[in-house]
Amino acid sequence: MPAGFALPHRGWLFDLDGTVYRGEALIPGADDAIAALRAAGRRVAFLSNKPLQTRADYARKLTRLGIETGEDDVINSSLVLARHLARLDGGAPVFVIGEPPLIAELRAHGFEVRGDHRVRWVVIAFDRTFDYAKLNTALQAVRQGARLIATNPDRTCPTEDGEIPDCAGMTAAVEAVTGRTVEVIVGKPSPIILEVALARLGVSARDCVIVGDRLETDIVMGKRLGLATVLVLTGITHAGDARIADTAPDLVVSSIRDLVR
Repeated sequence: MPAGFALPHRGWLFDLDGTVYRGEALIPGADDAIAALRAAGRRVAFLSNKPLQTRADYARKLTRLGIETGEDDVINSSLVLARHLARLDGGAPVFVIGEPPLIAELRAHGFEVRGDHRVRWVVIAFDRTFDYAKLNTALQAVRQGARLIATNPDRTCPTEDGEIPDCAGMTAAVEAVTGRTVEVIVGKPSPIILEVALARLGVSARDCVIVGDRLETDIVMGKRLGLATVLVLTGITHAGDARIADTAPDLVVSSIRDLVR
């Protein structure tokens, strides 16, 4: 193993919120850790369940924070959902509980995004504009035969000011009123998003590390699918959480900067 690194793997997948940054603040040392990995020839990509920004937005933000990043180095749930749904039902009319970046991604993949219930799919995502009207449209769509698909299962999202509601809240509301269960959730810990990420890195699961702050998404996905797992304690999961022992990450570190020794 090359000196200075916690793990020897060629591929490194980093969660973003709570792992590389919180809000607009870089986790101290994240830029140096990622620069060191890249300098040593490691392949690095960023993996996010959050559909509130485009991949280009994420790349610009990372670059602004001191981590030079191209759009293709970012895989988020919007891209993965659009690709997966294109395989299931390409060009279908959809109603979106979500924000403009997700809508743009779906349109770019050829979907007809509608504002009414005459659709074949209701797409559910983290949506800070979620309201009664959207919930009612989803209900009427399902009553007319529409199916449900969602970007991610996260209950909350970490910010500089604490946690805020995430996609699980919107999903629970739609499932409660429709009596239907979402058929597919494409984001972590789903193998659907991992398949896209591994293809981007060009490595196998056993030669890849996932670094993240959530046990139930980042670490569970890695453990299930054969990746090495690193839990950082700068986001959702905190030291002393009893679930850490149960989930058993390969490595627990206080921060991303501890990956480089």
